[in-house]
Amino acid sequence: MSAVADDESQQNFILAFVLGLIALVIMFVIGIVLYSHNHKMPPQATAMAAAPATTVAVVTETVSVVIPDGASIRIVGDTVNFYFATASADLAPRAAEALAVVIKGVEGGRRAVVSGFHDTTGEPALNEQLAQKRAETVRDVLTGLGVPAAKIELRKPPVTTGSGSDAQARRVEVRLVD
Repeated sequence: MSAVADDESQQNFILAFVLGLIALVIMFVIGIVLYSHNHKMPPQATAMAAAPATTVAVVTETVSVVIPDGASIRIVGDTVNFYFATASADLAPRAAEALAVVIKGVEGGRRAVVSGFHDTTGEPALNEQLAQKRAETVRDVLTGLGVPAAKIELRKPPVTTGSGSDAQARRVEVRLVD
């Protein structure tokens, strides 16, 4: 009977070990999901920003990334537009490519002029504050990725109400200038 008790004890130990291992894996996966959800920039953007650029590519094509909630990015030549969802100052989840274009331009000796725009819906004073907050968000992300603050200029446009549809008006425009 002692052999049966030993076998049962070993089976209980193995079962507890396997269940503990499964719980550990589940907690690890949940931790990764929470970590990536709480960080707005994908890890690739940090790696791209940290790598020194030896050449600067001139972007002559239009690149658009559209996100269903209204946040998106559009790159046309030397201008990068970050579009925002209604009442939000959060960058689009796939903003890394657009940020990399700005970073490469600055590393090539140019300056980034950041201007915030808003749509015509809602309270005008709140819209201006939100446009400024969006521009500051883009500036802060760029400086967080290593762009020197002296190379970024926040510039309030003469008219902060953006042109186009409401979705096109809610934007931060980053122009690379010499």
